[in-house]
Amino acid sequence: MLKEKYTPIYFLSSLGSGGLAASFFMYLMFLVPHKNSPMATFDHVYPVLLEGTWLSFVSAFAIVFIIAFSFFHFKLLFWNIKQYKAFKETSAYTTLINSNAEVSLMTMPLTFAMTINVCFILGALFVPGLWTIVEYLFPFALLGFAVVGFYAIKIFMVYFSRLLTTGKFDFEKNNNLSQMISIFAFSMIAVGFAAPGAMSHYIQINAIGIFASIFFASIALLLLLIKLILGFKGMFKYGISAETAPTLWIIIPILTLLGITFVRISFGFDHHFQQPLSATSLFTLTSFVVSLQIIFGLLGYSVMKKLQYFETYVDGDEKSAVSFALICPGVAFMVFGMFFINMGMVLNGVIDKYSIAYFVLMIPFIYIQYQTVVLFFKLKKKFSL
Repeated sequence: MLKEKYTPIYFLSSLGSGGLAASFFMYLMFLVPHKNSPMATFDHVYPVLLEGTWLSFVSAFAIVFIIAFSFFHFKLLFWNIKQYKAFKETSAYTTLINSNAEVSLMTMPLTFAMTINVCFILGALFVPGLWTIVEYLFPFALLGFAVVGFYAIKIFMVYFSRLLTTGKFDFEKNNNLSQMISIFAFSMIAVGFAAPGAMSHYIQINAIGIFASIFFASIALLLLLIKLILGFKGMFKYGISAETAPTLWIIIPILTLLGITFVRISFGFDHHFQQPLSATSLFTLTSFVVSLQIIFGLLGYSVMKKLQYFETYVDGDEKSAVSFALICPGVAFMVFGMFFINMGMVLNGVIDKYSIAYFVLMIPFIYIQYQTVVLFFKLKKKFSL
């Protein structure tokens, strides 16, 4: 047991492995044909595996990694829950909930929301015919995300109300973007609600999902405006500390989640609300998100190189749980890259699916995914998780 040495930031290890599982699902989602459903399922993937083509190899490759990272997700999730229970009994927990670091508790609902997504992926891939009864599952998905959403709001309200009533926010220690973990959590819940909002054949389920998605996305956008400004103000005034430098990349997964949220809401409006989907709007949205991700990616990498972060906290002897924050940006960039290629480029006829240009465009995103996988195992070994 880590006890006093534990921090809720360790939940990012479970979150990152779940995200990696989802990133490998993107190959099935966009490469395997699935005309009768909005996502690839067992009934689409299994026949492809039997064909013996290049797509069979890619599908088998993706499935192996989905299984592996799903296993790590649940293993690390249970480990974190056990460690957190022991941590709550220590004086370090009391110190945490009376400091800026109380916001790190938001990693829990963030990770639980990812768990629902992982379960959804595993069910779709490994349960034959599941999609025929998916309408019965959507209400349970909405209920699951509602519980996680309530938990997230409860944690955040305790934290935020304490700051507003006591004025004890340490601006000197806010010289990073770690406060945006709450925005990350609300964005994850928003994208979860958007799934049944986009895919259900019943307008009532659509409407509930879309409303709840907009509700949590609105919270995320409001807080993004506040905390991004405060975070950069602190960094400009005090300079960012080397240990918290990875938080510069937290905007990347937030952008991915909000981007997918609005893509799904657009499909939901097209499905039931007589609002035809505009392919050009998807090109604009995906281009906007990828552009910001590239800028923040380059900025964060430049800062971390100058601070020798990788040499110290990844390849060196220094240990910091914040290192696990490096996994989510790599996952997010790859995931939204697939949305950009398929919904921004292919849907608008810029490139053809399965063409040479199509696969060439995938190379940088696959490379980032590869580096993220290597990083995950490096950190897992370093922390003996």
